[in-house]
Amino acid sequence: MDIRCGTAGWTDKTLIACKRFYPRGSNSAEARLRFYASQFPLLEVDSAYYAMPSASNAQLWSERTPEGFTFNFKAFRLFTGHQTSPDVLPKDIAMALPEGITGPRKKNLYYRDIPAEVLDELWRRYREALEPLRASGRLGAVLFQFAPWITRAPDGLALVEDCRARMAGYMMAAEFRNQSWFDDQHAPWTLDFLRERGLVHVIVDAPPDVTSRVHTVWEATHPQLAMVRLHGRNTQTWSATGAASAADRFDYDYSDDELTGLAPSIRAIATRAGRTHVIFNNCFEDQGQRNARSLMRILGSDLAPLP
Repeated sequence: MDIRCGTAGWTDKTLIACKRFYPRGSNSAEARLRFYASQFPLLEVDSAYYAMPSASNAQLWSERTPEGFTFNFKAFRLFTGHQTSPDVLPKDIAMALPEGITGPRKKNLYYRDIPAEVLDELWRRYREALEPLRASGRLGAVLFQFAPWITRAPDGLALVEDCRARMAGYMMAAEFRNQSWFDDQHAPWTLDFLRERGLVHVIVDAPPDVTSRVHTVWEATHPQLAMVRLHGRNTQTWSATGAASAADRFDYDYSDDELTGLAPSIRAIATRAGRTHVIFNNCFEDQGQRNARSLMRILGSDLAPLP
């Protein structure tokens, strides 16, 4: 089986501050990435959700990791229907927005607010930023984690279809947060929808008793890739409005018993796709890195070797 484990991000402030993952002297961005790549074969670039990525950074990441290493990219938040501050757009893009879209009362923009020609340019730059990694064979999937209010209604379907068209030629994975996609009535339809469009279904592990998540459905929709993302099971912080960061929201330490319980399902899904990515998104301090190492130990010989 080709199962690869990794974490969402590698430069979270709490991870660096805890001083338990990176060895002494790993004080530069280059040193940290090189060390991470010596421990795991897979990394999710979560910073690409918060701001547009750059081709120059992608080129450096390609040069600092070994052949066979894989980067998954998280799609920019504007593309997935999330509220987006004009401050995180490239300055020239923000300045090009028509008067009336931004202003003292308009703290956030949505995909529908952006003129077509500006969207075209944002997508062009996003794809351009991926190219150094694709050229070096290090680009895995581009993850679209759609906002909780993106439903199966026509406007939600239209957004997914537009993203798919914009990402033609790339491996696109879809993680939904609205339960309308995978409730008992619509789960088979959604799986067929993803299969027909060549999209990767993201299997989520998250608190079982929250509403802004979909059911955990262990199915693969793409022959080349299956994806599992582990968000932790912290109900109290999942939707906490006062959470200062992703590290606060996903503060959860999986026990070995919990990881052992997940292992059979991961092994089973790995038989249905050429490669399986398992990403830990519990990004408080070194929880994700420790849990990823524990799962690698549990899975043992089923794992793909480090590059």
